[in-house]
Amino acid sequence: MFKRNRFLRRVAAIASISLVAGCGLLSDGNSGNKGPIVVGTTSAPSTLDPAGAWDGSWELFRNIYQTLLAYPNGATTPQPDAAENCSFTDAASRTYRCKLRAGLKFADGDPLSAKAVRYSIERIRTINAPSGPAGLLGSLDHVETVGDREVVFHLNQSDATFPFVLATPAMSIVDPDDYPANSLRKDDQVFGSGPYKLQSYQEDDQAVLVRNDHYEGFAQRQNDAVTIRYFQDSSTMVKALRDKKIDVTYRGLAADDILALQRHGNTDLQLVDGAGTDISYLVFNPKDPWAKQPAVRKAIAQIVDRGAIAHKVYKDTVDPLYSMVPKGLTGHTTSFFDDFGDPSVPKARKILTDAGITKRIPLTFWYTTDRYGSETALMFRELKQELEGSGLFTITLKSRPWKTYVVGYQKGEYPVFGRGWFPDFPDADNFIAPFVGEKNALGTPYPSKEITTVLLPRSRSQSDRARVVKDLESAQQILVNDARLLPLWQGRQYVAASDDISGGEQALDPSTIMMMWELHRKTSW
Repeated sequence: MFKRNRFLRRVAAIASISLVAGCGLLSDGNSGNKGPIVVGTTSAPSTLDPAGAWDGSWELFRNIYQTLLAYPNGATTPQPDAAENCSFTDAASRTYRCKLRAGLKFADGDPLSAKAVRYSIERIRTINAPSGPAGLLGSLDHVETVGDREVVFHLNQSDATFPFVLATPAMSIVDPDDYPANSLRKDDQVFGSGPYKLQSYQEDDQAVLVRNDHYEGFAQRQNDAVTIRYFQDSSTMVKALRDKKIDVTYRGLAADDILALQRHGNTDLQLVDGAGTDISYLVFNPKDPWAKQPAVRKAIAQIVDRGAIAHKVYKDTVDPLYSMVPKGLTGHTTSFFDDFGDPSVPKARKILTDAGITKRIPLTFWYTTDRYGSETALMFRELKQELEGSGLFTITLKSRPWKTYVVGYQKGEYPVFGRGWFPDFPDADNFIAPFVGEKNALGTPYPSKEITTVLLPRSRSQSDRARVVKDLESAQQILVNDARLLPLWQGRQYVAASDDISGGEQALDPSTIMMMWELHRKTSW
């Protein structure tokens, strides 16, 4: 999850489709006193410990923990939050220094010092959780503290993207007194310094956030409390919105529910439809006897009909994607379409026969039941139909809930499996780097030395991201040539809300994480 510079442009909702005349989610308003704002989502945290999550848990982390840098409303590059200022101190982009704000405290009143920052970063690498964000720190050599307020990051290579890494919720600052150095916390307690503190938490049910009076940072809170409710599916969540049991929905709106809101509406609901950079893709396991064969992967790439998936399954609420780097980011290409063109069974058959494969290929496709929306199962049925309809494949579909699904792909159990990706930060690098290398976000080694030792290091030496387009395009072409990853679609961002809620557009940062403090109730029209 990662992006930058001009691609660091706002990717939050940009076009409003209001379902009530004269008012919209983007209207200005003042905070009211009608109790906490209740936000619904289908993306529940996998853990409350930042060292253990490289996933949608970041939504909660952004609001209860603090990072050195983050994205104030309207910012497209990281700005100081816990830090007073940060900058590279050398021309090679290998030494990055931050000075903390004075008087920082955690929500329980304990002081937050440079030592806590170093401790938080170092424990990520020490714990190195299988589902954790240690992979984001590949360019970090060591962390130094100077007094109580200065932190110096020494990098092992030039990395102009490092400030964006520090701005991810993965780099949340935790209290050394409350978080073990060598293991993850197992309880439901949180000791952060963000705009809110976690008053209570019920796994897969709700998180109750209340104002953190010790917070010192850029966030100007428009409300005093937010409750996040976690739903299993879109229809239940939308019903709760219509029944006024929640105020806002975010993450997980199904295509049918979006279309219903657009077509029929409701006199007291509103919908925002905007650009997004989340993507969906398939991963091929190199340990599987069939999936490890390039001809098999390329034949699948030749058959898959992205347009049919976008139209039939997602009702055109997503867009076909022909590169791992989505549209809207500098360096985006259409490499898969350029190489494979339109879906073609004859071309796929030729790819296989040229490789000496003449029999029908059996493969098992895995997907998660509760992470990427209720259409996921339908998408995999469509993939099965397309591939089996070619006469070249026999596809078995299997699924698991996210928490056990993650364990399975990390152990290499799945021949082919589906993943989604929400960017860590807005730069094309973040749609390439996390997926390559011996250790990556997929749990399946993908060495690709040209990418990891030449193209990415060279591109990271350039702070002007427009100058790295050729390297990024070359990296994407390698991904196409290997066909280890198969991009399927690029999403949009939809936020539905009651008509008395404002701040929805401002609430989305460049990585489309919701900053709950921007939401507020209107008190006048």
